[in-house]
Amino acid sequence: MLTSTRSGVPEKDKNASVSAAEVMGRVAPHDQAWARSEPTTKAGTASCIGSDMSIVGKIECNGPAQVFGRIEGEVRASDLQISDGAQIEGSVIAQNVTVCGRVKGTIRAVRVKLQSGGAVEGDIFHRTLSIDENSQFEGSSRRVENPTEPSSGVDAKGRQKSPQKKDLAPAPLPSIDAELTEGPKP
Repeated sequence: MLTSTRSGVPEKDKNASVSAAEVMGRVAPHDQAWARSEPTTKAGTASCIGSDMSIVGKIECNGPAQVFGRIEGEVRASDLQISDGAQIEGSVIAQNVTVCGRVKGTIRAVRVKLQSGGAVEGDIFHRTLSIDENSQFEGSSRRVENPTEPSSGVDAKGRQKSPQKKDLAPAPLPSIDAELTEGPKP
């Protein structure tokens, strides 16, 4: 029987005790640098939503997180990696967000990266935004100084609020054609 040199666990039991960092390296080889370079939680690894998981509700993570599965609801983390095949439908709030999967909703982050194959349908509030060539983005982006803090100056659709101002259309002008076709009045 072979033994793993990392954990000392027999090879057949290795998958049962594999760390999230090892899973990230195996499942998302195109972005292994993120798994190695990002800060870790007190337990030593990023929190992970597996590819076989589907969650409905609000998720709050104090450290970094990586999503391989499907989430419907709000997601908060310090750093968030949305891996290839992952789907989030709802708002995303983090310091750093990397999108390799799909997001349908608002993203609020200091740094947002849409990597090749990633797709976002919704608005992005950011300080810095990078979009790779083979990614998709349908929505609006707005650079704001503090994107993770909901601002009273920007509404949910991303437009500036202006107190006491309403969408005013100019009053229609009287029709000249009506006077010409009726002719002079007796």
